[in-house]
Amino acid sequence: MKRLSGWRRIADAMWRPPDDPQVYGALEVDATALRAYVAMLRERGQRVTVTHVVGKALARAITTVPDINVRLVGGYALPRRSVDVFFITAVEGGRDLSGVKIEDADRKPVVDIASELSARAARQKSGDDPDLARSKRSMALLPKAVLRGALRLSAFLAGDLAQSLEPLGLKDTPFGSAIVTSVGMFGLPMGFAPISWMYKVPILILVGEITDKPVVEAGAVVVRPMLPICATIDHRYADGWHISKLLVPFKAYLANPGAFEPTPP
Repeated sequence: MKRLSGWRRIADAMWRPPDDPQVYGALEVDATALRAYVAMLRERGQRVTVTHVVGKALARAITTVPDINVRLVGGYALPRRSVDVFFITAVEGGRDLSGVKIEDADRKPVVDIASELSARAARQKSGDDPDLARSKRSMALLPKAVLRGALRLSAFLAGDLAQSLEPLGLKDTPFGSAIVTSVGMFGLPMGFAPISWMYKVPILILVGEITDKPVVEAGAVVVRPMLPICATIDHRYADGWHISKLLVPFKAYLANPGAFEPTPP
């Protein structure tokens, strides 16, 4: 037995034992085909972004690892009835955050995901979304101490028990199967985002900015547009084996989205 000293003694006094299950990971993908596909869709009038494509890729990948698409309640893993992706969006001129859950994201073409998200986000930005308006009114009226308890209760009812809370504007499992957000739109290269205890999701993906970088192909250095993708994973839902299975279809879709999507009108 040895008495702690120096920095280790200070660290032992500063922090408690870790109890946060979040795991972090990052990868970069060649965005040549992805960027060309998005550009083609936008030329045809479709308001598709890289974030939409990444969200669709994640939804498709989750279908191949059903052990991830569950709710953890009372020591049991309860399968979700669909693969839904929650896209975090900026509102009030970027000064605040909100979001939209796209249901059955794995089954919808990426152009439909973009269209649905755009319509809902526009209503939120204009203050015309009834669910968001009810939620904001409820949060604004409650004192902080009461709000904390209300959030935990609503997270348990809507997230764990999958019950809709219509008076509060909360649908069942409001954050779906996974969350996708982006900092690339703000010109930020990459970053990690936390999974809040109230999200009840196994994975949150943050999409960075596409930048040209030197990479090695067939022994030669070439320049390719590279997309950084950072993931925060709840270790209660998944471990390395699950993520390795998830990555195969995820990267395959991003390498050539057009091969997995219907021909756009």
